[in-house]
Amino acid sequence: MHEHLRRLDRVWIDQPIYFVTTCTKDRRRILARNDIANILTDEWLGARDRHGWAVGRYLIMPDHVHFFCRPEMDAKTLSEFIAAWKSWTAKRINKIVAPRSAGAATTSSLWQREFFDHVLRSSESYAEKWNYVFDNPVRAGLVTTADNWPYAGEVEMLML
Repeated sequence: MHEHLRRLDRVWIDQPIYFVTTCTKDRRRILARNDIANILTDEWLGARDRHGWAVGRYLIMPDHVHFFCRPEMDAKTLSEFIAAWKSWTAKRINKIVAPRSAGAATTSSLWQREFFDHVLRSSESYAEKWNYVFDNPVRAGLVTTADNWPYAGEVEMLML
């Protein structure tokens, strides 16, 4: 292969910002309510201390969430962070939406196992990605203007 045609094996970005999307199991429409949104945002507020991850903007839809996050020095891996976040939120949310014995409320009963992540490569992509995500409730017919959706916000300002 010609040297100039070879692709890079890896792209390294200092303190990358990730765009993350994760869905409820079986796309259950349980997230867009005040008590659940408070749990999700509370766990994002504690993400830096618990996992070494700063969380920026977020949007909570009835059956999935979108959020931006950035690792700090010595942070857990993204997969470890998401797994821990899902575990913490599942324990708290399952007590509300499916009251049962403590042993029965598991991460797998609330969240899909997988999640989608994308590394942002420029400051414009953060704004573009956010603008697209911010309009999700409008495209879904939940509100007429994105500003009327109560389940969106910002935990910390993230800069590329």
